[in-house]
Amino acid sequence: MEVHEDASSVILPDSELGTTAPSLRFSKTCLKNVFSVILLFIYLLLMAVAVFLVYQTISDFREKLKHPVMSVSYKEVSLYDAPGIAFYPGKARLLSCKHHYYDHIPPLINPGQPGDIECTTQRINYTDPFTNQTMKYALVVQGPRDVKKKELVFLQFHLNGTDQDFSAIDYLLFSSFQEFINSPEKAEFMKDCESSYSSWKFSGGFRTWVKMSLVKTKEEDGSETVEFKQETSVVNYIDQRTKPRSDQLFFVVFEWKDPFIQTVQDIITANPWNMIALLCGIFLALFKAADFAKLSVKWMIKIRKRHLRRSRPVMNHIS
Repeated sequence: MEVHEDASSVILPDSELGTTAPSLRFSKTCLKNVFSVILLFIYLLLMAVAVFLVYQTISDFREKLKHPVMSVSYKEVSLYDAPGIAFYPGKARLLSCKHHYYDHIPPLINPGQPGDIECTTQRINYTDPFTNQTMKYALVVQGPRDVKKKELVFLQFHLNGTDQDFSAIDYLLFSSFQEFINSPEKAEFMKDCESSYSSWKFSGGFRTWVKMSLVKTKEEDGSETVEFKQETSVVNYIDQRTKPRSDQLFFVVFEWKDPFIQTVQDIITANPWNMIALLCGIFLALFKAADFAKLSVKWMIKIRKRHLRRSRPVMNHIS
């Protein structure tokens, strides 16, 4: 009996070890497979995120190409190119025109009487660019240049009589008086200016002070357009002359506001090199993720085959 009990006590632990070892191996293999599947799903998710980033990057690049950003820069100058000031006085007559400096205008002497005309002027007739029938008379005056010395041009007009309810003189500004002088076709030059620039008015019985600023706009085709901005202040003129009620005096001053030329242009903020670098990084991550997913699948298949090879002798032994 003692021998039988010893033999049974020796066989029992072997049978327990034989049944426990395969279960431990099975549990480890199962955990490895689950972990591999989880990693595979994680990398598939990362691949989906990378594809979305590629799509978003390309979409943002196309949107930036369609909607450029406006860039504004300022260039400081001491001398401007003298602008041209075209007046359309009608029946009014130019009495005086002088250049002054440092915002100082001396008191008027004999207002309403002809005075000194110290400005460079040019008279020209041309047909209206919008009707091609009406003749227009323009008096073109050279504008101020020296912005550092606060150069200004002071003009005085006189209108002896009018049958209109309101009295005003039209004028327009264009970028270069010298271009007008050098132009062989001055009438065509003025027609182009009237078609391109806006016109303004100043009224009789007032001193109108015009401060100009220059804005250059660069177009997409490389061309450049020029636009004048104005700040106008009006002061009432106290006329102490004994005159007919229809008699009117016009005073106007032109001066540069500041020494800065404003340049406006559209800039495309989308940088193709940044996009290419980002896409290369995303595609590299995609390839790496694909390689890792491929290796994970191969590893899972290999583990599965190894598990089957190990479990086959156990199943044969059990059978």
